[in-house]
Amino acid sequence: MLALAVGSFAIGTTEFVTMGVLPQVAEGIGVTVPQAGHVISAYALGVVVGAPVIAYFGAKLPRRSLALWLMVAYACFNAISALAPTYGTLMVARFVDGLPHGGYFGVAALIAADMVTPERRGRAISLVMMGLPVANVVGVPAATWLGQALGWRAAYWVVAGLAVLSLVMVTLFVPRQPGDPAATGRRELSALGRPQVWFALVAGAVGFGGLFALFSYVAPMVTDVGGLSEGAVPVFLLTMGVGMVFGNWVAGMLVDWSLRTSLIASPVGLVVALLLTWALAPYGWVALVGVFSVTTVGSVLALALMMRLIDAAGEAQTLGAALSHAALNSGNALGAWLGGVTIAAGFDYRSPLLVGALSSVAGFVVLVVAYRTEGRSASSEAGQSVASRS
Repeated sequence: MLALAVGSFAIGTTEFVTMGVLPQVAEGIGVTVPQAGHVISAYALGVVVGAPVIAYFGAKLPRRSLALWLMVAYACFNAISALAPTYGTLMVARFVDGLPHGGYFGVAALIAADMVTPERRGRAISLVMMGLPVANVVGVPAATWLGQALGWRAAYWVVAGLAVLSLVMVTLFVPRQPGDPAATGRRELSALGRPQVWFALVAGAVGFGGLFALFSYVAPMVTDVGGLSEGAVPVFLLTMGVGMVFGNWVAGMLVDWSLRTSLIASPVGLVVALLLTWALAPYGWVALVGVFSVTTVGSVLALALMMRLIDAAGEAQTLGAALSHAALNSGNALGAWLGGVTIAAGFDYRSPLLVGALSSVAGFVVLVVAYRTEGRSASSEAGQSVASRS
């Protein structure tokens, strides 16, 4: 699990580090900060596209082999990002770098779930996923500091090195697992015919817009709204990472206790946390309380959504697990885009938090509708069963 978490650590670092060096990226490639924010959206869209494609073609592959090949791709694509000379080439590089993201998290989650009894799978998956929040505690602040000191390209070279380390760790410590001969790309894609899968995807896409509205523009929010120096940005990223670690640890226990309650309650908590951050942002360091609460609640939502998709996907568990990160990164793209729209319209750098809160409200509504629809379907099937026996 530690070896798999190293891969999660590498992915988490590359996913969020752009947000910490966004002003440097904008200056380096000669665009505005809102335009540079589209680089974040490009990565997120790569995740959305890559998740079903990898699940389709990798359905029969041994899970360890699939994880290894995905890390090879990560190392290569981050190196390409570091070498990108223009805005256009960086956009393409970040898009292709996002392609392996969902597939890796999906296969790593399934490897972890197979190691334990069903009632402990939430905690097992949370351990493997722990690399993502730990990246925000260690990897992202360190890479951000390095990017500010040596140039933003250095941050991507760090991630390429982490991907190579993951390759070594997975090769040494993750046992070989045979592929599923019954698995087919068509069976995996059958999950897309299930209404509850789509409900979960939409809820994740709009619900996580709030979290990524904060992540995408945290650097200018800290400096322009909070009046702090550029050196304060890594501290805020560190605090957000600590919130993710804490939230991920709590999430493992909560989803094993009640998946439904955890999933319904977390968007509501996210709205409260985003509004708190909006209110505290002008007060500099005090806003740390807000950003910690946002990432804590957001981590609970992330794990609960993955578990929901795994269950809703039926036999297509590889696609279900991978799609959870497609949903998260749809929220990433949505949050970054909507935040850029509000900033370009003349509002300050905390305005994305309000848009994010509205997005989280929408996610909550979708989840409520999903569970009510599921309940009606179950009641209808039960009624038909009784009628047929009569």
